[in-house]
Amino acid sequence: MIRKSVALAGLLVLAFSALAQAGTYSIDPAHSSVSFVARHMVVTKVRGHFDTFEGSVQFEEGKPESWRVTATIDANSVNTGVEKRDGHLRSPDFLDVAKYPEISFKSTGVSTHKGGGWVLNGDLTLHGVTKPISLDLEYNGSIQDPYGNTRAGFTATGALSRKDYGLTWNNLLETGGAVVSDEIQIEIEVEGILQK
Repeated sequence: MIRKSVALAGLLVLAFSALAQAGTYSIDPAHSSVSFVARHMVVTKVRGHFDTFEGSVQFEEGKPESWRVTATIDANSVNTGVEKRDGHLRSPDFLDVAKYPEISFKSTGVSTHKGGGWVLNGDLTLHGVTKPISLDLEYNGSIQDPYGNTRAGFTATGALSRKDYGLTWNNLLETGGAVVSDEIQIEIEVEGILQK
């Protein structure tokens, strides 16, 4: 029993000692996601994501002012689960992936949210337009995996206006509403692996 307790204590020490490790974490795409939600015909939501992306998080726990994030998304990898709709999203009406193959984000800093928590500020380049964007940021903790890698988790959420990035295609309904909402909700889940 004592040996089991000592072993458990040792594992806990190893796991939580990873929390203090500062450095650059590479985004693990197998355990991360870049998702979005748009309103369709006003009354329903269409959900999608991007299959291909990469990036890194420069991170030191307890020092959010030093955090830095860079990420690149393959615009052609947009996926809503409907091939015809995805083809339209790739076309010049929307992302125009032939002309603008990448979507990129580079952070400019992390600030404190009025209600607590953090806000990730940065520049988003989409459809050839670069605009500042702010996302609510959560740090979900760090741990050492069974293979000796230190992993850290983050969640970022927010919204953007399509018009701000020149994505103005739309059709109007007889009621006056738009087929596709201007506001796009964003949800990003990141699991990063500390570079050795």
